[in-house]
Amino acid sequence: MKGKDIKPHIGIFGRRNYGKSSIINCLTGQNTAIVSETAGTTTDPVKKSVEIFGVGPAIIVDTAGIDDIGDLGKLRIEKTKKVIPTIDLAILVISNNTFDIFEKELIHLFKDYSIPFFIIHNKSDIEKLDDNFKDKIYSEFKVDIVDFSTEKKTDINILIELIRKNIPETAYAKTSLLKGIVKPKDIVLLITPIDSEAPEGRMILPQVMAWRDVLDNDCICMSVKETELEDFMKLGIVPKLVITDSQAFNFVSKIIPKDILLTGFSVVFARNRGNFEKYIEGTNAISKLKDGDKVLILESCTHQVSCEDIGRHKIPVWLKNFTKKSIEIEVVAGFSDIPGNITDYSLVIQCGGCVVTKKQLTGRLKPFIENNIPVTNYGLTIAYINGIFERVTEPFRKIL
Repeated sequence: MKGKDIKPHIGIFGRRNYGKSSIINCLTGQNTAIVSETAGTTTDPVKKSVEIFGVGPAIIVDTAGIDDIGDLGKLRIEKTKKVIPTIDLAILVISNNTFDIFEKELIHLFKDYSIPFFIIHNKSDIEKLDDNFKDKIYSEFKVDIVDFSTEKKTDINILIELIRKNIPETAYAKTSLLKGIVKPKDIVLLITPIDSEAPEGRMILPQVMAWRDVLDNDCICMSVKETELEDFMKLGIVPKLVITDSQAFNFVSKIIPKDILLTGFSVVFARNRGNFEKYIEGTNAISKLKDGDKVLILESCTHQVSCEDIGRHKIPVWLKNFTKKSIEIEVVAGFSDIPGNITDYSLVIQCGGCVVTKKQLTGRLKPFIENNIPVTNYGLTIAYINGIFERVTEPFRKIL
């Protein structure tokens, strides 16, 4: 996963050889997707960045045909379905005035994940959309459905207008990390440790995003490493809010006076990207873990693992030391399959989710929440283990 994946995701779905890839090429103005008369040319979901007027930068996701056949076809269909929870808008492509079980199954999945969608009847230059057929679909699903042809250049404007109309504003409107917590001219101190996980010559993404958000809120942004924190505090500057790397919670909380608001980068993202109320509720399950319980750690990104890796090494050690229980911990990166049954887990710990959209993160956690499995995230877990859970969530509890 990369930072670009924070852009809104628009998925193209439909049967094989219905022109999904041609539609993507039409949207991007490039030969992004392979086009062939052979059904099933698109195998795995393919992503392409595009700038859409009125929406901005977005990711278009091409998917395999929902009617694929054979053993490999079944695997492709499964991959297509797994894309659905990660997208913000779905475009369902039909053709030849055909609408049956395949399309209805996709619509069922769109609605299950609260994903807005519209339908385009492609290849209208070969067979136009029948009015009675259109009315029947609309009466059942109350969804936009239009004729479309990649051969007609004017049809691209119709497609873009439908995207602008149907994509939720929350998918592309950037929400503030700190709105309601700080006001203009407040001083915000960012404590940014530099360890082996920090890219050389740069800062990690959550720190950069928090820094920008502080500036967007017209605040005064200051930053130090944890090793210079005590020296900073001797200057007599009193910040309104301190945001620290979660791994430094124990050290920082002893230096920052209790009358100064303190939280962590991961906590900030928990409130902004995840279901914060469920996180708050789920974190308490840490104290209820028993011998033999399984804990699932979810990393949104994939990266090279080091001995300082927070999700794969540090949190498992801290969790076992805190609970004094013999618990089993599994780690899954990106959107890889969850091993076994989700009901096997007693707790799910999600990373901050800085490189994914809110839709992708909520979609990932949805099955666990629906099965009443406690969920939390890295920062809240570390705060709980260090006994400062109430303190680092206080700034956000006031505006829930």
